[in-house]
Amino acid sequence: MAHYIGVMSGTSLDGLDIALIELTPAIKLIATHYIPMPASLRTEMLELCSSGPDEIARSAIAQQNWVRLAAQGVHTLLDAQKLKPEGIRAIGSHGQTIRHEPARGFTVQIGNPALLSELTGIAVVSDFRSRDVAAGGQGAPLVPAFHEALFEERAGNRAVLNIGGFSNLSLIEPEKPVAGFDCGPGNVLLDAWIHQQRGEHFDRDGLWAASGKVEPALLKALLGDPFFVTQGPKSTGREVFNLSWLTQHLSHLPVFAPEDVQATLLELTALTIVHSLQNAQTNTQELLVCGGGAHNRTLMKRLADLLPNTQVSSTATYGVDPDWVEAMAFAWLAHCCLEGISANRPSVTGARGLRILGAIYPA
Repeated sequence: MAHYIGVMSGTSLDGLDIALIELTPAIKLIATHYIPMPASLRTEMLELCSSGPDEIARSAIAQQNWVRLAAQGVHTLLDAQKLKPEGIRAIGSHGQTIRHEPARGFTVQIGNPALLSELTGIAVVSDFRSRDVAAGGQGAPLVPAFHEALFEERAGNRAVLNIGGFSNLSLIEPEKPVAGFDCGPGNVLLDAWIHQQRGEHFDRDGLWAASGKVEPALLKALLGDPFFVTQGPKSTGREVFNLSWLTQHLSHLPVFAPEDVQATLLELTALTIVHSLQNAQTNTQELLVCGGGAHNRTLMKRLADLLPNTQVSSTATYGVDPDWVEAMAFAWLAHCCLEGISANRPSVTGARGLRILGAIYPA
């Protein structure tokens, strides 16, 4: 039996998810802790996603602040569980992605793992994506291997859908290697638009989107992006889909009511997920949803409406809290690295072969 901690902050930049898991070797979630992202740090991280003045020094300072927040959260979780640092084999730290451009051969996650190890007294495994990119892969998504480990014993064709800032699918079928890819924007455009228009960080339950109507001309324009017709393996990020991308499309069209734009963005998320699933997997019996999008009732209902022959539900159906799947995944990836287990999947990322992912910073 071994304990690992996963630390994750995603493209939504709402906060840090910290999960403690136990491997027996079954994967069991023991405890969790969430820390909201301070507004100043969130703003800085968002600005670092594109080129700017003095960005090397600014990124170095930002990641120190991110790590101090993470270390605080780790200690809080350990204290609550009455555990000592020496009782944790490793922390799997994803860090914060600020650039992801595998077509140009790089992906950048900042998170100063050396400092995190120093502040916690625990070994840290980080930089999970770079080795896959070096092997010609996308470096993302990395969670399909973990989804496979969690759900492969279930019968039939199933898919696991993570809806964070971006949406990605893991396709699990009997006697086949797991497949997967990014579908496109998940919450990233929905969050950006409601923040610009109403000062809110997200559309709770999708209620604002539900108050509007889908604008066909805008939807057609958005769906025309080349990413949506690209075959997997593929991944994407803020470099492609962002508020400027949306604004550019809006500038060529009539003025729409803000709530109608939100409704159209939700439809974009739903349709790109469903089209991706139907093109890659036939006869999907079950779609299990995790990530923040699992709480968007309007989006979940739309997915169910578009997939009448598929059972659409949260991963909670199988006792896995949808809010903690990704943090659990990076704890598990730390285990794989330390045990010398290959954790990428060439069928997902397009890498030349299986690779051990992560760099180790001993305690």
